[in-house]
Amino acid sequence: MAARSADAAVAGAGILGLAHAYALARRGRSVVVFERSPRAAGASVRNFGTIWPIGQPAGRMHQMALRSRALWLEVLEAAGLPFWATGSLHVVRRPDEADVAREFCEIAPALGYPCEWLAPESVLARTRAVRPEGLLGAIWSPTELTVDPRVTLARLPDYLAEQFGVEFRFGAAVRSIDLPAIDAGGEIWQVENAIVCTGHDFEMLYPEIFRATALTRAKLQMMRTHPQPAGWQLGPALAAGLTLRFYESFQICKTLAALRQRIADETPAYDRWGIHVLVSQTAGGELTIGDSHEYGAAVDPFDRAEVDELILDYARGFLQAPEWRIAQHWHGVYAKFAGGPYFAASPAPGVRVVTGTGGAGMTLSFGIAEQSMAEMGL
Repeated sequence: MAARSADAAVAGAGILGLAHAYALARRGRSVVVFERSPRAAGASVRNFGTIWPIGQPAGRMHQMALRSRALWLEVLEAAGLPFWATGSLHVVRRPDEADVAREFCEIAPALGYPCEWLAPESVLARTRAVRPEGLLGAIWSPTELTVDPRVTLARLPDYLAEQFGVEFRFGAAVRSIDLPAIDAGGEIWQVENAIVCTGHDFEMLYPEIFRATALTRAKLQMMRTHPQPAGWQLGPALAAGLTLRFYESFQICKTLAALRQRIADETPAYDRWGIHVLVSQTAGGELTIGDSHEYGAAVDPFDRAEVDELILDYARGFLQAPEWRIAQHWHGVYAKFAGGPYFAASPAPGVRVVTGTGGAGMTLSFGIAEQSMAEMGL
């Protein structure tokens, strides 16, 4: 069989792979994307769809998240994909949560976060989805975006193909890379560069580099409600007090230690299952609610009803929504790198491996792809 050719190949059609395909195509490269499944079915379609700069630590990673957000907007608008630039609210209902939120709003703006503390009446003016009972206030941030990940990951390949001529080979697993040759799905391709974005399947290619790294997996349980009534909108994506202990950005707060200790003492199950609760809304009006975090190389295929109930019980404490019936339960799996915000390596000339973005793949993907281009000299 005669070899086919492109300037560059991408292994994986999740959001990180698509972001790299976009970055390459914008630079005039011909690109082929290989995806072992008939369509993207991994972490990129099993998440909240939130682009979440406020969760990234101040400095390089926060700036990368903001750059990624700008590129997201560029792509979404050009492709005509649905999105909601509604920002986020971290609502607080306990005094120690309010202490952390207020402290963050005092020091974070000088570090580049355009956030502010809102009193209860101002929170309720921004959304009708927050319960007023016991509300002490919230962190308001305008930078967060929400997309519908299932819609976005299904339609973005069409845009890349039509606009840039990117070729997609779904159902074609990459079996080996020995540049310039790539063997994928029984086809041999000749390419100059290859970028591997295979998510939590990081042992499939170049297993030797992964054995020496601090990569593991995280399993997340999530749910989606039936559609909310016509006209009802969540507004800003919602988080609450548990989230303040989850994202690295909030570690700048001296008051965080007391909050962490109170949660550990009063509700240890939240720590045991790595629970913090976010809420976003889809293009169809459903609410996505989650999530939990179980870490380890082996992923338990069986979900725990008790974990879903813990998530829902906590959500009911701050969220008021007309429709609470759960239509779907699922779990996602992503790769997490203990040695930094993500894992990147060059195991051979012209080859780059990128994975281990943790829960920030949607947020960082386009920014990471730009960084890959710079480091590969493309």
